Amino acid sequence: MPEDNNPVIEVIDLSASYGHEPILHDINFKVNPNEVFAVLGGSGCGKSTLLKHITGLYCPVKGDIIIHGESIVKASGDKRREIMRSFGVTYQGGALWGSLTVGENVSLPLEEYTSLSRKQIRAVVDEKLHLVQMDGFRDYMPAELSGGMRKRAGLARAMALSPKLLFFDEPSAGLDPITSARLDELILRLRDECDTTIMVVTHELDSIFTIADRVIMLSKETKSIVAEGDPRYLRDKSPDPWVREFMTRGASLRLAGSIPQST
Repeated sequence: MPEDNNPVIEVIDLSASYGHEPILHDINFKVNPNEVFAVLGGSGCGKSTLLKHITGLYCPVKGDIIIHGESIVKASGDKRREIMRSFGVTYQGGALWGSLTVGENVSLPLEEYTSLSRKQIRAVVDEKLHLVQMDGFRDYMPAELSGGMRKRAGLARAMALSPKLLFFDEPSAGLDPITSARLDELILRLRDECDTTIMVVTHELDSIFTIADRVIMLSKETKSIVAEGDPRYLRDKSPDPWVREFMTRGASLRLAGSIPQST
């Protein structure tokens, strides 16, 4: 495990493609401990592709990905599984198994990766549901939950093994503004109370300005990082006019009445 001042994630010269179609080229960045780090950019810029590479679902064409001081690209077998157990991932819509209750969904990582008894697993499940403000919903089916509740249940499952690193894929997508704001509050609480490092892939600017300490912006045209830093600085003072326009487009369109408050 790294020292506290070492990065939790380090992406080094990462290039990725689908077949012969390049998606990302020479991506480099670090995520620091207890940071909320966001990846943003327009449609097709490679945000989700980058996340899938970092979480070990895809193998890069070139480069390396270091998580907690270990290369997930070079690791295999038990070492790779150990690295993947060290983080949790929440997916769009929660990605819950529809045939299982909320409690059964949350218990899956515990049943697979621990030797806890049924009683102990039940206690951990209740603890994680309490953490995401879903006390009393253990026996509900996913179809009985609202969109925001499904996302929180998915987060409880991602937290089952108490990881110190969490990935969020479009956490606010499809949520109304109030539910989205409450999810943002929950993300910040997890960082502060659970000593968690968080990486978020999103296009929701309101959420970015609320939760992100630092962002990178990907470009579909260059297939690379075109901006990095505090999102408020990029919005107000970036030397790149396109970056400033991108970071203010949501607010400008809402003020003009061109787009709804949520998507």
